[in-house]
Amino acid sequence: MDKQEKNRGVLSSIFLMKCPRCREGDLFYTHTFSYSRPTEMPDKCEICKQSFSPEPGFWFGAMFVSYIWMAWFCLFFVGGGILIAGMSVNGAFALLIVICAIFYFWIFRISRSMWIHVYVKYDPFAKSKK
Repeated sequence: MDKQEKNRGVLSSIFLMKCPRCREGDLFYTHTFSYSRPTEMPDKCEICKQSFSPEPGFWFGAMFVSYIWMAWFCLFFVGGGILIAGMSVNGAFALLIVICAIFYFWIFRISRSMWIHVYVKYDPFAKSKK
């Protein structure tokens, strides 16, 4: 384990989409902006063997996480576009749709990463417990 992995905090683990238990294994097979297998995840972490689907329906909650923070993002984006940048309502919504389409898979993945980090706690010795 290098120094960066040893010092990785929960926020960097979430945004780098790493296993919440060991903070080393990847949550997804491919990087975020790869459109090959964008939603597929391994069954468990390749480092500590933590299950990425601890119970049936586990990922249902990630949908709510996604909805909450995307609703706030959309509200502030459109509001800021209209009030600060002087955009028209149609222009602000058109730009919002383009941005959401580009970041669709990132939103999906980051919501899953946030959700699993709420339920699976960090164990600094997980790698050695294999």
